[in-house]
Amino acid sequence: MAVIPWVMGLSLLMHCCLCSFGQTERGCMKWTPQGENVCCETCYPGNRLVRNCGPSPKELCTPCEVGTYTVNPKDYSCSICTQCVGAQVYVKRCTATRDTECGCKDGLTCGDGRCTFCVKKCDKGQEPTKDRSCRKCPDGTFNDQSHQMCKPWKTKCPNPDQYIVAKGNEFTDSMCANTSVKSSHSPNPTGSREHTSLLLSFLVIGMALMGITIIVVALKSREIRKKKKKTITKTPIIRTPTDDPRTLIAIECSFHEAQQEQGSSSESLDSKDSSDQLIA
Repeated sequence: MAVIPWVMGLSLLMHCCLCSFGQTERGCMKWTPQGENVCCETCYPGNRLVRNCGPSPKELCTPCEVGTYTVNPKDYSCSICTQCVGAQVYVKRCTATRDTECGCKDGLTCGDGRCTFCVKKCDKGQEPTKDRSCRKCPDGTFNDQSHQMCKPWKTKCPNPDQYIVAKGNEFTDSMCANTSVKSSHSPNPTGSREHTSLLLSFLVIGMALMGITIIVVALKSREIRKKKKKTITKTPIIRTPTDDPRTLIAIECSFHEAQQEQGSSSESLDSKDSSDQLIA
């Protein structure tokens, strides 16, 4: 009788050792009696179904062979483990209860949910394309995560007391701010536009007035110049004496002629007086 507990303890120890090496229970885990036989409802994880009914539950299921696995407790066959090839790397090795989990080398990422192939990893501000390349986010969209599709900018803030202060770019979404800071941070508020329009109006009016003033002044100046021309009279030309000998000779001759004429006039007067005396 003492042998039975010893055998049971040894069996339990072996079972623990097998479990520690990744081995699974063998046979049918849940069954129902059917006459002299039992029919399996569920195999142990990592076991495939051999036959549905039989005299022993352990003979109804058997573990998957090395390099195969199963996730269905009533499959009649195990699936072959996936192999990571090319740019793929092993993340988790295949076991009897799960398939291989593959990943991709640095700079690449999985092209689908099961990572059956690798593609270039797109950075922020980009999105993957159908030809497995990357492109910049189109205008009006952004992407703040790696290898994700671009999302459209928001055109409306979530809260009614907020407004958009800055448009987004390929990396960030549009930015919102509270209404209380609108006057100091608004890129183009209504008040600013009205003020700018008023300044432009004043500038145009000022330039028009300046042009009119310039025209009036020019006309007045022209009228004054005409009046001055009418009032100006011609003055005799006075020639200054020069040292030219010919000029001096002409002046001297004129002087002598004048003296001679004066002398002749005096002689005539004397002769007339003498005649008058004789007659008397």
